[in-house]
Amino acid sequence: MTSPADIERLELEGRHLEAARTGDPDLGPFQLLPGTWANKPGLPGRGWNMIALPFAPPPGVGGPPFRLLVNQFDEELKFQLVDKAVPNRGVDLNGPVNTDQLIVTLDYEQAIAQIAADDFPQSGLAGQPGLAIHHEPGLLLNMTNQTGDGPTIARLATIPHGDAVLAMGGVRTVDGPPVIPTVNALPIGVSQDLENSRYLAAYKHFHDNLFQGLFDPTDPTALLTAANQGLNIVRTTVLEFDSTVEHGGINNIPFVVRQANASEMKATFFIQEIQEEDGSIRLRLQYVQVVQLDFFARADGGPGRIKWPHVSINTMEKVTERVDTSSYARMPGQGAI
Repeated sequence: MTSPADIERLELEGRHLEAARTGDPDLGPFQLLPGTWANKPGLPGRGWNMIALPFAPPPGVGGPPFRLLVNQFDEELKFQLVDKAVPNRGVDLNGPVNTDQLIVTLDYEQAIAQIAADDFPQSGLAGQPGLAIHHEPGLLLNMTNQTGDGPTIARLATIPHGDAVLAMGGVRTVDGPPVIPTVNALPIGVSQDLENSRYLAAYKHFHDNLFQGLFDPTDPTALLTAANQGLNIVRTTVLEFDSTVEHGGINNIPFVVRQANASEMKATFFIQEIQEEDGSIRLRLQYVQVVQLDFFARADGGPGRIKWPHVSINTMEKVTERVDTSSYARMPGQGAI
C-alpha cells in the first residue's frame, strides 16, 4: 500500500502521463517492469503455448471434433507509459468526507511471433515460422489506496479475437527463486486417464512425442523450472492476477461465446533479480498463464461445458530500460475529473 505522504503528493501533482522509468516508487510492485522485455537476443525460443480448438477432423479420423495446437514463440513485451493519480471519486456519507481512490497505471503491449507449431490431428492450419499469433494492449493498475482487504493490483487486457479481461490479485516477494506451480493442462469435465480417454489422445500424442523435443502439454510449466537451474536468483516479485475473483471477469463477442468461450484467466508473473559473479543484478521475467476455453458438453455430468486449458509460458530478459515515449512524456491530464 502506498504511504499517506505519497498519496498526498500524488493528489497535489494531479493526474498526468509520463514515460515509465524503472524504480519509480509510484508504480509499487510494477517498478521493475518499465522498458522492453524480450526473448531475443539472450533467451530465444523460450515461449511455449498450447491450446485446444474446435476442429472437424478429416474423413476417417476418429475422436471428438477438436485439435490440440502447440507453438514455440518469441515475444516482445513493452511497458511504456505511466498514468499517475487517476482519480476514482467516492464519498463516505457518515462524514460526509471524500474517500477518493488514486490509481497509478502502467500500460503494456505484448507481441508474439511463432517459431514453430504442430497440431494433432494435423489440420494444415498450424502456420509457418514468423507468423504473428498474438497481440495484446493492456494496463496494469496499482491501486494505491481504498482497497480494504481486496485486491491491490489489476490487469486490463484486450485481445483482437474479441475478448476483454479484468483480472485482479496481489503481490508478494520471495527471497530467492520462485517455486513454479504445476498446472493441470488436461481438459476439465472428461476422464483424466491419459492412456484410454478419447478426449486425451492429442495430449498423449505430444506427451509421447515432445513438441520440439522439449514441451510436454501434460506438464507445461516444467520448462520454467528448468530455466531457473544454476542461477543465483536473489529475489523474486510475484504478481498474481485472477479473473474469477469478485468483480473480475471476461467479456467476449457472441461468436467466441458460442464456439469456445473464454470463461476465466489466471496468470502469475515472476520478476527475478539475478546476481552475477561480479555482483551486478540483471532482470528476468517469467510467467504462466491459463485461460479456460469452454466448448462441448461435459462427459462427467457436471454443469456447463468442458473447460480446455489454454496455457502459455515464457522466460524473458529485460533488453532496454526505456522505450520511445517522448511525444507523451509529462502530458497533462484532466485535473479534477
